[in-house]
Amino acid sequence: MKVLVVDDEKNIRESVERYLRLEGLETAGAENGLSAQRLLSEQAFAAAIVDLRMPGLDGLGLLAWLKEQGLRVPVIMISAYGEIRDAVEAMKLGARDYVVKPFDPEELVVRLKRVLESRRLEAEVELAAAPEGLEVLGDSPAMREIRAMVEKVAGTPSTVLITGESGTGKEVIARLIHSLSGRADGPFVPVNVGGIPETLLESELFGYEKGAFTGADRRKPGMFELASTGTLFLDEIGDMPLPLQVKLLRVLADRRVQRLGGTLSIPVDARVISATNRDLDALVAAGRFREDLFYRLNVIRLSVPPLRERSGDLAPLVGRLIRRLNARLGKSVRGVDAQALEALRGYAFPGNVRELENLLERAMIFADSDTLGLSDTSLPAGAARAATAARSLDSLEREAIVNALRRWEGSRTRTAAELGISRRTLLNKIKEYGITA
Repeated sequence: MKVLVVDDEKNIRESVERYLRLEGLETAGAENGLSAQRLLSEQAFAAAIVDLRMPGLDGLGLLAWLKEQGLRVPVIMISAYGEIRDAVEAMKLGARDYVVKPFDPEELVVRLKRVLESRRLEAEVELAAAPEGLEVLGDSPAMREIRAMVEKVAGTPSTVLITGESGTGKEVIARLIHSLSGRADGPFVPVNVGGIPETLLESELFGYEKGAFTGADRRKPGMFELASTGTLFLDEIGDMPLPLQVKLLRVLADRRVQRLGGTLSIPVDARVISATNRDLDALVAAGRFREDLFYRLNVIRLSVPPLRERSGDLAPLVGRLIRRLNARLGKSVRGVDAQALEALRGYAFPGNVRELENLLERAMIFADSDTLGLSDTSLPAGAARAATAARSLDSLEREAIVNALRRWEGSRTRTAAELGISRRTLLNKIKEYGITA
């Protein structure tokens, strides 16, 4: 979990960050509200600890901005003033708690964990009520933007082009647009353009009459007809042959199809959503994709970032995929341990979400416990090394504690004071690391 600490007093900001890191939390610091805005726009945070009084944009201003942006980051407000009206105003704007300076760091951590647990339970309830597919979009800034665009375009008849690497979830987004539209009761018909031989693609899309070619012993409606009143999803549209692009353009313009071997012009009412992992702009420039068809398809464009560029989505995505796989495989896996999660974060995932799901499915089948470890993930050696490097931070922390204890001849109180932590936390760390006299 990553926590944002916002305070214009450097000593307070850094001491809070240091204490949270000792508690196993990842942190980032911001010296004012404007810096916090930038970080909140670029990264995903589990919570934020925000000072009330700061030059420029203060804590209340940052809370108001979070509300305007729809960023649901739980906030604990801290202040040296402790005025009741400030606390009331902060709570009205969405703060989850209010702490008065000077505060006990241990008490701050207790309140933070309480807030995080409350937000986790809320998220589980929201997830249970969410439409199918919504949960896999993630909550990183990039995916929040995608989600907002989906909500805006779903109710329109406009064509949508979804671009992104293979496995990023383009079909999931297409299905979500369909489910939120007025066509939700109609069919969703997916067609993998790149997976159908060129000789068959035309008959699959537009249909054929009996006797249109050898083997056509009956009439068959095409995908456009089958998708009427619903949505036709043309996946890998960049692989469509040029001759068929002309016919597709005519259908999009006229909203009518003519079956192979037929003479009738049949009206169709299908919304078209297309997707590709190829650079259509480059294909148009090279003359391999029709410019006029590109403009027809590219009315609304959604560009899905690869998983490696939204690592903040990884942990919740892993949890959701495990729950889905538990139901399908009849397993009861609870999650992944910290070392495995760190390794997953260090892996580039060239296959994106699809590769992550396959990796988790394989791990769940062969795992001997209800928590997946690093050895279960079968990640490449480089990812394992990244996890090992992360674990070395524990070694550094243990070494710092041992050295401080030596300097103070075993005095727990003086050692805790030097390290900037409470005596209770120090005792817990001594026990955790097995440090003896």
